[in-house]
Amino acid sequence: MPDPGGPALERHWAGWRSDYITSAFAGDADPAASGGDEGEGSLFERILRSGAPDDATYVLTRREHAFAILNAYPYNSGHLMVLPNRAVADLEGLTPEESSEVWSLVQEAVLAIKAAYRPQGVNVGMNLGHAAGAGVPDHLHVHCLPRWFGDTNFITTVAEARVLPEPLSVSWERLRAAWPD
Repeated sequence: MPDPGGPALERHWAGWRSDYITSAFAGDADPAASGGDEGEGSLFERILRSGAPDDATYVLTRREHAFAILNAYPYNSGHLMVLPNRAVADLEGLTPEESSEVWSLVQEAVLAIKAAYRPQGVNVGMNLGHAAGAGVPDHLHVHCLPRWFGDTNFITTVAEARVLPEPLSVSWERLRAAWPD
């Protein structure tokens, strides 16, 4: 029952995220582990070392200290993440070079999102640590995603589903074409 003195807090559960979190650490005894072997390191380090082409891994751009990649479970089409190349859990763990490159790529990501999607706004944010909502807490990442008025609707609440108008491959192509390299 809502508190008569103020508005009730609404809760919307995203149970589908548990599959992502579980699969991200499949086979890892310690999700915070980092290493150099093919099967070791954070999810994102393994993607970078995979040798797979960028259009298969959805890596949008690579730099010496950082990279940008599409979110495999996007909130909206065009939802991407910017990360340091090595697993770093906290901002204070970044070297000056990593920090500079991450934030430079965030600016480029916003420009690419605006050019590719013409959104009414852009969300940029981070969840640092498991308690803050980080799905991969051992490797910080900056979320960048286009937003429009009305981009959330009843389907998410009623059906616990999100409808995305394009596949990841199309999002990758649009953002790569718009990336200010």
